[in-house]
Amino acid sequence: MDTKNDIIRSYIESNPFSQQQIDSYNRFVNTSIHRIVDNLSLIEPNIRDYSIKLGKLRFAMPVVVESDGTTKRVMPHEAIARNLNYSATIYATYTPMISGIPKIDEVKETIIGELPVMVKSGLCYTKGMTKEQLTAEHEDPYDPGGYFIIKGTERVLVGIEDIAPNRMMTTKNKKGSCITSVTSTTINFRARCSVTRDKYGMYTVLFPTINKGLDIVMVLRALGMKASDITGFLNNDDAKNDMLLNIEVSESKDISEKELLVYLGRTSAPNQAATYQMKRAEAQLDTYILPHIGTAKEDRLRKAEFLIRMAERASMVAYGYAKKDDKDNYTNKRVKLAGDLLNELFSSAFKALVRDINYRVERTNARGRKVTMHTNINPDTLKDRILYAMGTGSWPTGQTGVSEVLDRTNFMSSLAHIRRVKSTLAKKHPNYAARDVHGSTIGKICPTETPEGTSVGLTKYLALMAKVTTGADESQLMDSLNKLKLV
Repeated sequence: MDTKNDIIRSYIESNPFSQQQIDSYNRFVNTSIHRIVDNLSLIEPNIRDYSIKLGKLRFAMPVVVESDGTTKRVMPHEAIARNLNYSATIYATYTPMISGIPKIDEVKETIIGELPVMVKSGLCYTKGMTKEQLTAEHEDPYDPGGYFIIKGTERVLVGIEDIAPNRMMTTKNKKGSCITSVTSTTINFRARCSVTRDKYGMYTVLFPTINKGLDIVMVLRALGMKASDITGFLNNDDAKNDMLLNIEVSESKDISEKELLVYLGRTSAPNQAATYQMKRAEAQLDTYILPHIGTAKEDRLRKAEFLIRMAERASMVAYGYAKKDDKDNYTNKRVKLAGDLLNELFSSAFKALVRDINYRVERTNARGRKVTMHTNINPDTLKDRILYAMGTGSWPTGQTGVSEVLDRTNFMSSLAHIRRVKSTLAKKHPNYAARDVHGSTIGKICPTETPEGTSVGLTKYLALMAKVTTGADESQLMDSLNKLKLV
């Protein structure tokens, strides 16, 4: 009896090769997509006292409309044979609102688009079927699933390696500066914020929408923190000395918060009206600086505290109290599977749909016609953007090759393709450290299977018994920590 082979066989039978892709997709359909719609559910066209509230989503199983107008269910093999999209129709309820009051008697449901269905997922007819049932339906009983069918072509979303979000990462550059960065990520937005400490101990803050680093004291004061309170959040004495130096040198220590907002507005939007500059400055503080902490005005002090912690971390690495972080260590990385990638794609496509609805409703109102949502929602806006990205592999985040045609050379190549993981680093750049086998990948990434040439070490494959977890809801944990006053 070969115990090792029995263990592997038992594991694979209970955890199919494509299970992590299917679990990720199911989590997206059951949870993530509803959060995206909830965050962008209120549509406010430029019409006085009129708005629209989108409600619950509902998914219909894949069907095909025949030439005689009848509809019938479509199985994966038929979608391939007839060059169809294996997709589910998305329905959403909507409620017109007058002066913020919903008109309950006018709540209706309409189609807003289509979502590609992953084979073997919760929206697929083959889910839970036995081998005998699959054979009776003319489906391959050994098909692992985990892929999509776009216009009759089997396509797989390749896992993408990414830096772990919402975590401090401190590195050193050749100039001797220590940089603490955070990839601040929310459901609909992603922003990289960093605090840099140069070799003289001066801090600068960098975040999206600005081209050069800003004085950290100025940013902290603009966020509502008093200069006398800044050092109270620091525990390391050398970090306190660095911050005292920054406060002493900074010209913003005695300037009012309003004047700092004016300066920030002039920096980010020069030659614009003063009112626009103020709005721009407030939007930067609330939206672009550490959005994962919050985007309300009440969250500014918490953001200021987090920036101080980032500065302290940079000083501790500079003075040797802590080691710099290893970006190639897999504990500092996350693998984005189909559900995470579709989350980015749907978020971008749904924003486009909301803009399109706004435009159509305003145009209908300008023409003096009655505004009816059924005629002002174009499902093709959402559908076309999703299918274009799935068909070309070009993602809203700027990445290419995310969606690939499933390799059907043989059964093993198909399984390997579903478990492929790619790095976001450029193929032409050497990046020797990133291409080397890192000790932290043992048991997670196969150390031998990688292509030759420019993709060596950047295109990888999950190990035989590796499994990517789909994550958990952080809000419940945060609520508990807040109740216990540990945050």
